[in-house]
Amino acid sequence: MTLMGVPVRSCMLRGGVALTALMIAGQAHAAGFYLEDQSTKGSGRAFSGEASDSGSESLFYNPSSIAGMTGLEFSSSATAILADAKVTDTGSTITRPGQAATSVGGAPRAYNPVEPGVIPSSAIAYGLPHGFAIGLSVTSPFSFATKYDADSFVRYAADSTRLTTIDVQPTIAWRPVRWLGLGAGPVIEYSNAVFSSASPQLTPGPDGFEFLHGDGWNAGYTVGAQLHPDDRVTVGLSYRSKIDHTLNGGVQVTGLTGLLALGGANLNQAAQAKFTTPWTATFGVRWKVTDRLSLEGQGVRFGWSEFSQIQLPSPLSNVIEGYHDTTSGAVGLDYDVTPRWTMRAGVQYDPTPTPNVGRDARVPDSNRYLFAMGTTYKATSRLKLDAAISYVDFQKSHIDRDATAYPGTIAVTPISIQGDVEASAVTMSLGSRFTF
Repeated sequence: MTLMGVPVRSCMLRGGVALTALMIAGQAHAAGFYLEDQSTKGSGRAFSGEASDSGSESLFYNPSSIAGMTGLEFSSSATAILADAKVTDTGSTITRPGQAATSVGGAPRAYNPVEPGVIPSSAIAYGLPHGFAIGLSVTSPFSFATKYDADSFVRYAADSTRLTTIDVQPTIAWRPVRWLGLGAGPVIEYSNAVFSSASPQLTPGPDGFEFLHGDGWNAGYTVGAQLHPDDRVTVGLSYRSKIDHTLNGGVQVTGLTGLLALGGANLNQAAQAKFTTPWTATFGVRWKVTDRLSLEGQGVRFGWSEFSQIQLPSPLSNVIEGYHDTTSGAVGLDYDVTPRWTMRAGVQYDPTPTPNVGRDARVPDSNRYLFAMGTTYKATSRLKLDAAISYVDFQKSHIDRDATAYPGTIAVTPISIQGDVEASAVTMSLGSRFTF
């Protein structure tokens, strides 16, 4: 069907699929939509020593962490993220056909749109003869959920968003000589995303509603190495590849009235989007200063420019995101208070990859500092218990996103979402490590 001679169903899909792809972007513990919280021990020192540490709990960060190990080791952790955020309207507008720009209306402030969540992770590794080892980790590095009120001023850009990822990483590692460990493995990632937002009417009135969903399996790889120049120093390097994702799902639009309803803008059909998650290159150093004290430092280069656009099938237009590469840095320490009790702490600086102009309500992201502390208690000769807590201080940021509803038709409706964001977060993590 058409609206004034223009196929509305096609035009609605143009916006709908674009928004489907935007499901994967949202505020998380680490910059952009990446979650580092895959190890309680790592959380306790602000992720300052994971590339240069050993054991199954470091498999996600460096596949060579298990090279040369003996026996069987199992580790698991769960991290709760509690965010406190406020998003304030600073002049968001909508321009309906034949009308001047007016306020989008709705609630001018949104409180705590980032929903609390728990990130689980686990890993197992087994030492083989001649310095070989095999391992398997299951993690969730890109999972999050956001929820705005139905009458929020950002409703045309964001209502609710939920992304769940599961990474399965089989690993093989080898320590051919005392001073060198090597590791590699595929990264098999499942993604499932659900998204909703409001759709504007051509005249003021109750909004329509968009619901989008998609999922898919895709794969990448990881490689790593550790150098041990002496018994007190370990240097770790690792690389985790980008992953090209394809989400297959559907889009439903309901509640549109008037000419939009007559033109067939209400729909229920299949949709697909493609995007790429960033690669990461990690460098870490661990120095055992004394028998009790170890110092760590780590830097991570993120290839966020891989997320420069969201590819949509022809004749739809690609969505430009404009992310840029970033580098995070962290320092930390571990101190053995007693043979059974270890304390640790760390600080990290992690800049946002999101652009200042074009930042979306689904990514109210900013540069942040992470302050962390943690502990390990050796309950038995085989069991270690870990705990960590951290505080994330986000710098103030600004949402600045222009969008267009019903592009290419006489019903074209420009929307500009403008807002200030203030946020902080607390994370709490518990974990265990068991050797056989």
